[in-house]
Amino acid sequence: MEEAQGYVLLTGLGLPLLAALILLLLPSSQKMAVRYLSAVIGAILLGLSIYVFLAYQASGNVIQMELQWPWIEHVGFLGENGISLHLGVDGISALLTLLTGIVAFAGTLIAWKLEYRTKDFFILFWVLISGVYGTFFALDLFFFFFFYELAVVPLYLLIGIWGSTRKEYGAMKLTLMLVGGSVGIWIGIFAVVHEAGLGTFDLPTLWEAGRNGALSPEFQKIIFPFFAIGCGVLAGLWPLHTWSPDGHMSAPTSVSMVHAGVLMKLGAFGIIRLGIQILPEGAEFWMPALVVLGTIGALYGAIAALTQRDFKLISGYSSVSHMGYVLIGLGTLHAVGVTGATLQMFSHGVMTALVFLLIGALYDQAHTRDLSDYGGIAKVMPLWVIAYVMAGLANVGLPGLSGFTAEFHIFVGAFHTYPVFGGLAILAAAIAAAYMLRMFGVVFFGPLNPRWSDLKDLSPMETISAVLLILSMLAMGLWWSPFTDRLENTILNLPGVTS
Repeated sequence: MEEAQGYVLLTGLGLPLLAALILLLLPSSQKMAVRYLSAVIGAILLGLSIYVFLAYQASGNVIQMELQWPWIEHVGFLGENGISLHLGVDGISALLTLLTGIVAFAGTLIAWKLEYRTKDFFILFWVLISGVYGTFFALDLFFFFFFYELAVVPLYLLIGIWGSTRKEYGAMKLTLMLVGGSVGIWIGIFAVVHEAGLGTFDLPTLWEAGRNGALSPEFQKIIFPFFAIGCGVLAGLWPLHTWSPDGHMSAPTSVSMVHAGVLMKLGAFGIIRLGIQILPEGAEFWMPALVVLGTIGALYGAIAALTQRDFKLISGYSSVSHMGYVLIGLGTLHAVGVTGATLQMFSHGVMTALVFLLIGALYDQAHTRDLSDYGGIAKVMPLWVIAYVMAGLANVGLPGLSGFTAEFHIFVGAFHTYPVFGGLAILAAAIAAAYMLRMFGVVFFGPLNPRWSDLKDLSPMETISAVLLILSMLAMGLWWSPFTDRLENTILNLPGVTS
């Protein structure tokens, strides 16, 4: 049964690559065939993601659905174990798999109306999605890095070709900064494999080496920053976050959804997988610094969003702020705080995907993202406004929505370990309420600007995607236990995490 479920994971990362291969063979003129194929693939992946999340047994082993295929047994200094395609999920990756399925399917529907080089777009899109699934499933350090890079590299073309508003600058800046972070990760990987002396890239084996003293405390303290900073770049770690708002502003709508909704979570997930689990003593030494940087990021992002006039820049800086909460939660090394960080990854993922969906729906008609150009659009786009208000209320942590569930756990964990920084994190949440309420007042209500009297409300595809994302926010906000129960065993088994 376990091996059969492992093939579900193999299907999850292989199906997007198969879709990309089939699309390569389709004529570019067959746009509807490309769209229908992509929609079917997205729906299947959503179903697989839901299955992985529901099939994960909260009371079972931490790692489930394992599948391992040897690949290279002898390479350089490696011994018999070498490199293998080792797949599996724990509670954290099961939740993030669900997030990926939801956002990828919603992004596929939003890209339905894309006319320019539709086939090429979806080829790159599915390669990216395969990399995301592979990163969450990989239990081999070599393949973890391979899939991590596979998820990031297509962004350059997706933004540079289909983006807008300084798209070349945004794509190049994003790529250079993320590649810089990847260099640090690559150095850390080879240092760990060499120092452990076990001749393997197998992650569970290396996790055990980190726990049993095979990696000295001094080594762990030196190498941990390579993983934390390298992965932190993608997670929006201040002050290495500056690629993120520019990337969000330049990216096409569906790419913005996946970029903010899923890709930034790869960075935080990498800090857990590579930092906390391989180098627990290094994590314990450096986590106070991560709390400080996460708090600065949360405050800076919220204040920067308050000063912006562009919809996408507001959401871009808001993402930096919310990823700051994730880093605070991880930095507490407290079970409640780390649980909150993981819940925040999911909550922010669906919430920000919805926000970028709605911004794109408005921009496609109005061709401006400046708040001062709008006013009273609730009169002509009521569904759009309702959906945006739901996303905004999740953003500020209204009870009953996913943002409250996540932030409540983060604040409890922060006050238990670093009360001052817990208070500053709540201040950042208050500032978030200020910029959201300002947006509601300026854009949604008041007299209608006659310029926008012909705006159309959400299309059927946009409505389906928005409903899916809103239901996800409500599910976590109203019924915590399916999420927290699946995380509990995994998080309590993370080295260095206290309860």
